[in-house]
Amino acid sequence: MPELPEVANLARQLNERLPGRQIRSIEVLQPRCLNLPEDEFRAALEGARIDSAANRGKWILVHTDRGWLLLNLGMGGELLLVERAGLPAKRRLAFEFADGGLLSVNFWWFGYAHYAPEDGLAAHAMVSKLGPNALEVTEEQLRGMVAGQRGRVKDFLLDQSKIAGIGNAYVHDILWMARLHPLRKLATLSAEEVAGLHRAIDLGLRPSLEKGGAFYEVDTYGQKGGFTAEEIQVGYREGQPCPRCSAPITKIKTGGTSSFICPECQKM
Repeated sequence: MPELPEVANLARQLNERLPGRQIRSIEVLQPRCLNLPEDEFRAALEGARIDSAANRGKWILVHTDRGWLLLNLGMGGELLLVERAGLPAKRRLAFEFADGGLLSVNFWWFGYAHYAPEDGLAAHAMVSKLGPNALEVTEEQLRGMVAGQRGRVKDFLLDQSKIAGIGNAYVHDILWMARLHPLRKLATLSAEEVAGLHRAIDLGLRPSLEKGGAFYEVDTYGQKGGFTAEEIQVGYREGQPCPRCSAPITKIKTGGTSSFICPECQKM
């Protein structure tokens, strides 16, 4: 599943290539990914001129002179900038531009292509609930978010309404870097531990962001990310030695998900 490093990289590339381009036509092969009937979705965006693209967590927000195109790849997929001859057979939507280029959108399992009017982001059920982007949260803001909370630290990091962009791909290493057990209660964290968690969020996400995302995802040109499997510290490395203390990495159940931890570095 693409997370903040991958989605932010896609948004950056779209923001480099899309502003000024006009959407001439929209091909819809999977209407259920839309939030409007197909004819209304096309009527809203065909003819629109794109101003910018940015990300909010795992959502890409494309601003046009007719409102917003909101894209979410769900469990995975591709956003590819192509010419007509290179249009992939596997696609759910395709946005053709007046200059002849296209944006092909594919979802592996599920995803979303939504329209919102200019003033409609606050009313969009999914986007309006998102917290700030994980890499934009300051240490002071994080302290305020944690204060008074009764939940567990992993649940907090995965809650997109609190912090947007972190998922199961990166959360294991973030918690390991912070030396925190995923089931630690937020209320038990010291000021030093919150500061360490803030540093770990940056250390856990920024290297992948700077390398174009993880190796198993592709950018808008079809190129794989440069963040390799060898750079993952503990995530999905059950039985392998901890890079810090050499204790074997353990896989544990944490609610409805599994977590990979070092039992020595991340004690309860």
